[in-house]
Amino acid sequence: MVKLVFCLRRLPHLSRAEFQRYWLEHHGPLVRGHATALGIRRYVQTHADHEALSTALAATRGAPEPYDGVAELWWDSTDALVGASATPAGAAAAQALLEDERRFIDHARSPIFVTTEHPLIGG
Repeated sequence: MVKLVFCLRRLPHLSRAEFQRYWLEHHGPLVRGHATALGIRRYVQTHADHEALSTALAATRGAPEPYDGVAELWWDSTDALVGASATPAGAAAAQALLEDERRFIDHARSPIFVTTEHPLIGG
């Protein structure tokens, strides 16, 4: 399987709580509704919390500004990911998700990349 990782930062006018609530309660169900058209096999939202602990850990490493969350989406293969929006239904689904993302994600500050997992413990 291949995984797309999207490290999310919220738009400046949203609090972290507003961002995470919208992501979980609105965008998550939207992704679920388009999963078949896009061939998505798995979708996980990881929401940043424990702000004080995260800040302390970041300070020990000189880390950059934290993300508000990480989205992970799995496909069967790179070909499946690339072909996800090749059909009319897939293209419409991808467009709908992108339009919704613009309501809460700061795309210019949110890296996105494709990965292959190498489980080393429990996986």
